[in-house]
Amino acid sequence: MRPLTRRQLLALGAVGAGATAAGGAGLWLTTGNGPGYTGGEGLTEPQVLASRDRVLELDLTAAPARVRVGGRDASVQAFNGSLPGPTLRVRAGDTIRVTLRNGLRAPTNLHVHGLHVSPQGNSDNPFVSIDPGGSFDYEFTLPEDHPPGTYWYHPHRHGHAADQVAAGLYGAIVVEDPDPVPVTRERVLVVSDLSLDAAGNLAEVDQLQQMMGREGEIVLVNGQLRPQLRAAPGERERWRIINACPSRYLRLALDGQQVRLLSRDLGRLPIPEDVTEVVLAPGNRVELLVETRDGSAALTAGALDRGSMNAMMGGAMRGDNKSGGGPVELLTLAVSGSAGTDPGPVPEGRPLRDLRNEPVTAARTLNFAMGMNGNMGAGMGSGQGTMMAFTINGREFDPERLDETAAAGTVEEWTLTNSSPMDHPIHLHVWPMQIVQDGNRDVTRPKWQDVVNVPARSQVKVRVAFDDFAGRTVIHCHILDHEDQGMMATVQAR
Repeated sequence: MRPLTRRQLLALGAVGAGATAAGGAGLWLTTGNGPGYTGGEGLTEPQVLASRDRVLELDLTAAPARVRVGGRDASVQAFNGSLPGPTLRVRAGDTIRVTLRNGLRAPTNLHVHGLHVSPQGNSDNPFVSIDPGGSFDYEFTLPEDHPPGTYWYHPHRHGHAADQVAAGLYGAIVVEDPDPVPVTRERVLVVSDLSLDAAGNLAEVDQLQQMMGREGEIVLVNGQLRPQLRAAPGERERWRIINACPSRYLRLALDGQQVRLLSRDLGRLPIPEDVTEVVLAPGNRVELLVETRDGSAALTAGALDRGSMNAMMGGAMRGDNKSGGGPVELLTLAVSGSAGTDPGPVPEGRPLRDLRNEPVTAARTLNFAMGMNGNMGAGMGSGQGTMMAFTINGREFDPERLDETAAAGTVEEWTLTNSSPMDHPIHLHVWPMQIVQDGNRDVTRPKWQDVVNVPARSQVKVRVAFDDFAGRTVIHCHILDHEDQGMMATVQAR
């Protein structure tokens, strides 16, 4: 990477000063509860579309929509006019057929985040591009042994992913558990953030926000601001929580209630774990069992330091890069009334596969890095990718280049190294990752995720089983602005 010149430092300092003067455009100033909004209505959930006879067929239209957000009219982009889009409920072995229609002014496509399905053809193919006014017929077939869990869908067209997810294009996917967990009720909670201007239109994003990873002015749950939930004491709820924010990390806590972690990203833990807080990087999901107790509680997202660029910028940046600036109140839970019926014990889940017991056929290292582009000064304000280079192993994304090749049916060990001063949540399509070492700490129990956070100036070692499918897909940073600016590489199993 090129060292910073005096001209570049001055330019970045000016951008940072402008963001501060704008009263909150700088990432470190976001609060998640912007002025002029109202909240506190009862929680609503998106329309549910469930498979029948092992098939789910649906039309999805990505288009501008006018919705109510926090008591204000808002112009967003949405699937089928809903924020979030409909929730898709399927089972292992099902086929999902989607006709995606593009009503936007930019190209788009569809990614079924976390699903273990083919990356080729009209399945989960990130190289598909649907022009404005066009459509595409997708078909995703889940293996018979697909892990249950909470997944989601969103656009993944390179160069437009951050804009389109930030505008409101996302929805939940639930793969049903073959071993049901007895609960009083289940809730799907899609967390996102959004920035609107005074007229209710999507706010412009500047290059500093793209460089840091944008965070919205308000944080929503199912498109609502601080919705209210009600329950009786002694009940058990299953909360499926999705972090659909383009860049924001969520450090979640629910004080006053008993909370157990049932699942993270995919599958479920053999025995739920008691937790006081959980951290979701962008793209992560968790399933929580909430055992209700009398009183009121708030689900909050606390501030999380995801790195600083001051060292890289020689002090030109202002403030710290704290995700959320929080704590942000996401929702409230009021527990009162007569005690509910005891739902019974939670059965143990199936043992998780442990790749540490399987032979490794190859090892490789991927370095995620940031540095200055040489044309920064000339490109200020002209679009993405002009200020900062975001790379994997020193190269920006090129869809025509093959970066990594693995043998189908083998297990590899990958060291994900972050040489930058900011955290990067790394997402590999199609094949989930088992974390075996986090920094210098060995992970002694099987821990599976499809988004793995790699802290600044650190590394995480994972193992990947390239099972079931051949084909070409991508690995990338799930701070979507970083992905759009080049922090993505191609991966092929063959």
